[in-house]
Amino acid sequence: MSSHENEKDATGPSASHVGTHVGGLATTRDVERIEAPVTWQAYLICAFASFGGIFFGYDSGYINGVLGAPIFINAVEGVGAKAISESNQSLIVSILSCGTFFGAIIAGDVADFMGRKWTVILGCLIYIIGCVIQMITGLGDALGAIVAGRLIAGIGVGFESAIVILYMSEICPRKVRGALVAGYQFCITIGLMLASCVIYATKDRADTGQYRIPIAIQFLWAIILGVGLMFLPDSPRYFVKKGDLKRATDSLSRLRGQPKDSQYIQVELAEIVANEEYERQLIPSTTWFGSWANCFKGSLWKSNSNLRKTILGTSLQMMQQWTGVNFIFYYSTPFLKSTGAISNEFLISMIFTIINVCSTPISFWTVEKFGRRTILFWGALGMLICQFLVAIIGVTVGFNHTHPDPLDSTKTVADNVSAVNAQIAFIAIFIFFFASTWGPGAWIVIGEIFPLPIRSRGVGLSTASNWLWNTIIAVITPYMVGEHRGNLKSSVFFVWGGLCTCAFVYTYFLVPETKGLSLEQVDKMMEETTPRTSAKWKPTTTFAAAQAADDGLLHKGSDMAV
Repeated sequence: MSSHENEKDATGPSASHVGTHVGGLATTRDVERIEAPVTWQAYLICAFASFGGIFFGYDSGYINGVLGAPIFINAVEGVGAKAISESNQSLIVSILSCGTFFGAIIAGDVADFMGRKWTVILGCLIYIIGCVIQMITGLGDALGAIVAGRLIAGIGVGFESAIVILYMSEICPRKVRGALVAGYQFCITIGLMLASCVIYATKDRADTGQYRIPIAIQFLWAIILGVGLMFLPDSPRYFVKKGDLKRATDSLSRLRGQPKDSQYIQVELAEIVANEEYERQLIPSTTWFGSWANCFKGSLWKSNSNLRKTILGTSLQMMQQWTGVNFIFYYSTPFLKSTGAISNEFLISMIFTIINVCSTPISFWTVEKFGRRTILFWGALGMLICQFLVAIIGVTVGFNHTHPDPLDSTKTVADNVSAVNAQIAFIAIFIFFFASTWGPGAWIVIGEIFPLPIRSRGVGLSTASNWLWNTIIAVITPYMVGEHRGNLKSSVFFVWGGLCTCAFVYTYFLVPETKGLSLEQVDKMMEETTPRTSAKWKPTTTFAAAQAADDGLLHKGSDMAV
């Protein structure tokens, strides 16, 4: 650090006032020096915040095995039942996503009112209440308890899934933001794997622990995240939005591991303040209804309009769900069982989740090396090829061709077990492509594209879109593949393959490259370029320098070296 460490621009108003000047804060023209060096403290704080993905993933994953647990089936459908009915299966799986949809929308307002971290903590509390209600399953109306509990738990997951992404995007250093936010998706995959392992461990129990143990373990994740967040700082960008520069400075100092009077802290805070000033001129403060309306203002044809950003965020999450990945994680156990070629469908489901976990860390490197747009583009291509191969093999010689088991007329056996094994292999490769590209990539981009005045609501709407489509897919899938309904079998992969093709085309025309940019620079990039040329854009000035120059605060030769 230079000898100018404590040099500050003292010609402006007090640093505690967010006005028309970058008051009392050091500024720089160097676009590469608008952020403090990355420390292990920053890595650890962001890594812990990503822990929230574990109970998101676990809650999504445990239901796959519970639906196949004989004791749970008898509790819901009655003694002697062999499976959960298609309508009840649809209701139980989709109700969590329904609650999460509303939770994500509400969370945007709550995050602006009480802060990012406290919104996540409140979500943990709501989630625990939902878990308690789910534990009642079996003591009375089993269906009512599991549905009500998953609905309330879903609201808590909605708070967490929307605001953890917002919180991480706002506190992560720009050069590693993609990798750290990808850690959230990694934790989702760990949650799915843990759920699969717990289900596998309890599947042979002869008591209600067969489904109550998987439900009860959810408490642990919520307690760890909620208690741990109490000791972490809130987002400095939240405090800037509230006009509280003192607390913003304290928060940024803790996040970056630098003294509060360090020029690194001053420069980064000045950039955040100046950008907030700039964006507030474009998006003035207004009423509650007006603040929501701001998310939909601007031209559809202008790449930097709020409307375009909202459409980009919500449609990106829609595309992530359209890949069909949750069909595999929600319904793989009963679906694999129906093929007549799998002797241990629980084990295959667990293998899928392990592949999911092991593939996701690849994105930690690729998302910063090649960029968000690049991995989404090639990931969509890889997924659509795998989906179509699964579908084509299935309708010709695979899943769709079975015959009665000569030893048990109530069962069916696949005509060509090798073909079925090939399909399972391509499903595994599909999971690899999803986990290393679209899984983390969609979450990273939605945390980066929104300006500060609408960021919490924009991320909330995007996350709600994820859960809306999650709900729709969870509702319709049993009817698409159910033996007494659509009975599509392998043909359902033609649907997912077609939708992955849509994601491929969508990425090429509409997804911008945000790699290596601060959240403030992303806004400028989207203003000055198009998605197809965005990777070539480079920042030429800082918001703080431009703001200071406009106000006569930054004089020739005063640019500091840090």
